[in-house]
Amino acid sequence: MSTLLVGMGNPILCDDAVGIRLARDFQRQLRHHPNLDVIDECSVGGLNLLDLFAGYQRVIILDSFQTTGGIPGEWYFFTAEALRETFHLTNIHDANFSTALELGRRMGMELPDPENILIFAVEIQDTRTFSEQMSDALEQGYPRYSSEILEEIKVFLANDAAQINAGTQRREGSPGL
Repeated sequence: MSTLLVGMGNPILCDDAVGIRLARDFQRQLRHHPNLDVIDECSVGGLNLLDLFAGYQRVIILDSFQTTGGIPGEWYFFTAEALRETFHLTNIHDANFSTALELGRRMGMELPDPENILIFAVEIQDTRTFSEQMSDALEQGYPRYSSEILEEIKVFLANDAAQINAGTQRREGSPGL
């Protein structure tokens, strides 16, 4: 199956860069995986994602989000079926993620099914500071959560998406979706 891995975020907005950093690290670690393409830095949403996803059977999105009371470094995964809105996957001037996918399908684009779009979201702390460094909390937890997420991605790549227990959060608590 052709798979696209996408790192979402802004590389100069502190913790918002976590998806990009994960994608860059995973690109090196997964470089021998057949049929895997990586876009390590993506900051578009809505309808603009359709061109990126077209022709792929599966997509893995690495992103960040911030919830009230969330613990930086905790992470969740779910399929696009469970997605409502996240910071990068929607835009107030554009269609939200689910609407964009449905519109693309109706236009005849070859897009992955929602259950074949896996989203990993890392809880972040600082989205307001211009910095190429992540917050101490995210830096300190990076070895743990990056390793855990990579293992889940390896399972996803090795199996059908239906065999992955996506749709539920990896960590206890509500991701606030």
